[in-house]
Amino acid sequence: MSSTHAHSHGPDPDAPPPTEEALARRRRAVWLMLLLLVPVGLATVIGLIALWPGAEPTRAELAAQQALPPGTTYPDGRIVSIETFDCGVDPTGPPQTCATAVVEVLGGEGAGDFEGIDMPPEVVAAGVSEGETLVLTRDAGAEGGPTYAFYDYARDTPIIVLAVAFALVVGVVARLRGLASLLGLAFAFFVLLQFVLPGLLTEEHPTLVSLVGSAAIMFVVLYLAHGFSARTTTALVGTLFGLTLVAVMGSLAVSAARLTGLTDEDAFTLQRFDPTLSFSGLVLAGIVVAGLGVLNDVTITQASAIWQLHEVSPEMTWRELYTRGMTVGRDHIASTVYTIVFAYAGAALPLLLLLEIYATPVWTLITSAALAEEVIRTLVGAIALVLAVPVTTAAGAFFAKAADTQAGTVSERGMTALRTRFAR
Repeated sequence: MSSTHAHSHGPDPDAPPPTEEALARRRRAVWLMLLLLVPVGLATVIGLIALWPGAEPTRAELAAQQALPPGTTYPDGRIVSIETFDCGVDPTGPPQTCATAVVEVLGGEGAGDFEGIDMPPEVVAAGVSEGETLVLTRDAGAEGGPTYAFYDYARDTPIIVLAVAFALVVGVVARLRGLASLLGLAFAFFVLLQFVLPGLLTEEHPTLVSLVGSAAIMFVVLYLAHGFSARTTTALVGTLFGLTLVAVMGSLAVSAARLTGLTDEDAFTLQRFDPTLSFSGLVLAGIVVAGLGVLNDVTITQASAIWQLHEVSPEMTWRELYTRGMTVGRDHIASTVYTIVFAYAGAALPLLLLLEIYATPVWTLITSAALAEEVIRTLVGAIALVLAVPVTTAAGAFFAKAADTQAGTVSERGMTALRTRFAR
């Protein structure tokens, strides 16, 4: 799940700085919350160490390596010339155009060679021209010498340009906090690529791997992007609650709905590589990982609202803080629920189009294996998101007032000591 709407999570740079009393309350609240978060953090570190995948290739990786011809590489190639021809097999069907292209190999052992490759009709229909760069496969073990074939379009330039533009926009608009969030994003990808994905291919339980990896990401990303503060710590409490709720509810839902996880070609390919993998567990792991972005967005907004309210009106009771915070939270829930549903609908659009053209009752389609997986993923994520709002709000209000209570106790002790000194 990803959130496409922006929120002002950080303090207003034009607002007056907090008073010493407000800073003291924040520090006391952080210490109280750390009593809860430190054990969770230690458990996460222990989980990372215990579950970190080894250097040995997994069963699926070995099978995938054996499926490819030995010595297969993926060099780039530039089209020097291209000749199209009609390749329609069915005379009653739509016309199809294939092509034979001469390409100059740009990298690898065959750099500088000119090779002829065949291009299927779907590639030609998408558009190819002289001077365009393609990604090729080079089979070094073929009889009669290396052979080349079309693999994909080269998309380096648009992806790099968009990535640089994204980094510049984030840096210019959000400044240091934006750059810190980019560092957090890099850390998140590191954990996903080095821990979560390899861990899902091992014999460890997918849910445990995804929970530990997600918790590790949230501990670092939240503090790196938003700073070590009371509101960030409050948001972390709410986020970890949301992730746990996603795991528990997702486990129950996947089991009750008997989701096998074998609903697309990629899953069947993975099953051929390693039939022992828990594909229903992979569905649940996907639900947990997908919940990271929106949970972070919602909880940090709620935590910021609670602490701003508390600092403006420290005399508010816990109930008043919670009630006013939930006023903000309900508006946020209303907008974010749409974000979740439409994000999943956009990702599953080809599947929805296929289901649209089938002459099958609507409810039968919704409960089919292909669509039920998306529906349950959406509903579990949405329920966890909605429940994370009151939990984060309640946690923020509780710790804010608990810090006040501690402050009051300290002040009373100080006044008692002063009265005793003057009495003497």
